[in-house]
Amino acid sequence: MSSIINSFVHHIDEQQLNVHSVRVLQKGVTIGAWDRTGDMRRLQHSVSKSFTCMAIGLALDEGTLTLESKLGDYFTSPTPASHLTAFPPADLTLYDLLRMSSGHDVPVLWAEERATLPEKDWAKYYMSLPLDRVPGETFTYSSADTFMISAMFQAATGQTVKNYLIPRLFEPLGITNVEWETSPLGITLGCAGLQLTNEELGRFGQLLLQEGHWNGKQLIPAEWIRLATTQQIPTPGDGDWGQGYGYQFWRCSHNAYRADGANGQLCVVLPELESVVAINSDEQNMQAILDNVWSDILPILEGNI
Repeated sequence: MSSIINSFVHHIDEQQLNVHSVRVLQKGVTIGAWDRTGDMRRLQHSVSKSFTCMAIGLALDEGTLTLESKLGDYFTSPTPASHLTAFPPADLTLYDLLRMSSGHDVPVLWAEERATLPEKDWAKYYMSLPLDRVPGETFTYSSADTFMISAMFQAATGQTVKNYLIPRLFEPLGITNVEWETSPLGITLGCAGLQLTNEELGRFGQLLLQEGHWNGKQLIPAEWIRLATTQQIPTPGDGDWGQGYGYQFWRCSHNAYRADGANGQLCVVLPELESVVAINSDEQNMQAILDNVWSDILPILEGNI
């Protein structure tokens, strides 16, 4: 085990935090690595959202979509939903969806609902639900918003997010045989469902740190990564969940940002320290994991600059 993460591993074990794998990269080099039982592909949950964001950045660059593109450009709102509210889902823009500001008080299409929903056309279901308030003003975390981003992308490009990203992102990063769940109608889930090893997650973090540049090629527009990882809307949470939200990325304390997924999938990028911390876990107390990153790993990274 690398000395840079000795203290981190000691403390997560002491606190009984079920972390599986850790990778620490600085200046493009892996300086710390630890696996409890081996680095295997695991479900990344909402880390998937940040990959979907990369597809959107490319579509915007190609002119296939704009931030002002509306759901109503691609999907119809079944009646009577559009008559029940002054805020029909058809008016939601890609910008609203990227910032998680769609205007639902109670988000829909959570994993439990997706598993039991009689309607197999999830986009149709989303469009049938009136919004509770004016969109674009308030953050409400919603996996359904990201699914609709994926659905809009597929409607605009004719390709699934997964298939589109294979030659443009996954293959250049050396990520092969990509597994990513789909809806019953074959839309890449977008909000969840992607499987990665922790080493692969670390490569994604390094790509973000390099603002989309990889092995001499610009895979993702640098400006898009800067926008996506900058606060676009404030968030009401505590700790690292209260630092604001970008486009499918969370802001962190210490001027960092992250992709994160339920139960402790974390890809933390610290631009000022030229560093990435990738973590795969099965642990609900994600703030405790991050607290240990800040207390045990951050000072070492700072000392190396």
